[in-house]
Amino acid sequence: MGDTLTYVLFVVGFVLLIKGADYLVDGSSSIAKKFNISDFIVGMTIVSFGTSMPELIVNILASVNGSSELAIGNIIGSNIANILLILGISSVICPLPLHRNTVLSEIPFSLTSALLVGFLANAALFDSKENLTISRPDGIILLFFFALFLAYIFRMGKESQSPLVEADHEIVIMPMHKSILMIAGGCFALFLGGKWVVDGAVKLAEHFGFSQTFIGLTIVAIGTSLPELVTSAIAARKKNTDIAVGNVIGSNILNLLWILGISSITMPLPFDITTNTDIVVLIFASSLLLLAMATGTKNAIDRWDGIAFVFIYIAYIVFLVYRG
Repeated sequence: MGDTLTYVLFVVGFVLLIKGADYLVDGSSSIAKKFNISDFIVGMTIVSFGTSMPELIVNILASVNGSSELAIGNIIGSNIANILLILGISSVICPLPLHRNTVLSEIPFSLTSALLVGFLANAALFDSKENLTISRPDGIILLFFFALFLAYIFRMGKESQSPLVEADHEIVIMPMHKSILMIAGGCFALFLGGKWVVDGAVKLAEHFGFSQTFIGLTIVAIGTSLPELVTSAIAARKKNTDIAVGNVIGSNILNLLWILGISSITMPLPFDITTNTDIVVLIFASSLLLLAMATGTKNAIDRWDGIAFVFIYIAYIVFLVYRG
């Protein structure tokens, strides 16, 4: 009976993720227009925090339970899925033009965050230590850089003069209390749906005897990335491309600096050296995003870029299955 209920909630979780993301986008967009805040800022802050809640809960629980492979794999795998799978699918739905600040600042900051995590995780190698760990001091360093990122976002939000939305898309301005309720309800649905999806996915994976690292990089990573996928896909379908891109980039930075920082402060995370391969894939994916900007037209991720991203992600999953 217990397993049956888990699988039922697994299906219900997908519905909550879809509706929660829809409410979050609409509520956030309404508040953004009311206060003349750009969609990109909303995507980088409110939406990113809300859609990153599943990763945060999973990582804190994994840290407390001593499942460091699941915690680290969840973050690295989610970020790879965010770039290759989510931006890939979103750009197939609608090409994603990016602002100059996104190309010159936010994407490089996300890439730098991945390099920082890779350096901190392997810093013990310089001291000839055998056991690699993302320690509590490492977590403090990550949170420090996250504070710098928030300061940058706050400043950019005050100086931003970019238009709120595309000219052909109208955002309905709702009463403030309704917008707040939609955001709160959306975040709650995303959290609950994400938890049920992850619980069901882990139960299915354990049935087949997969390792925690594999579960974290694939099933849990994709499960906790579903809010970002649904939010960005819905935003792209509504031609609200700033939220579609800002949500993904903001979530990646939050995952690496905020969530991994809090997780390692809660409990130091032993780091498996084989995970360096996955960090290299994440760095490659972030670099590929910059390359798409440089070679594309008008700083946009076009449909062909999106198709290439999805195929690369499928190849990565095949590699993980082969690696075991």
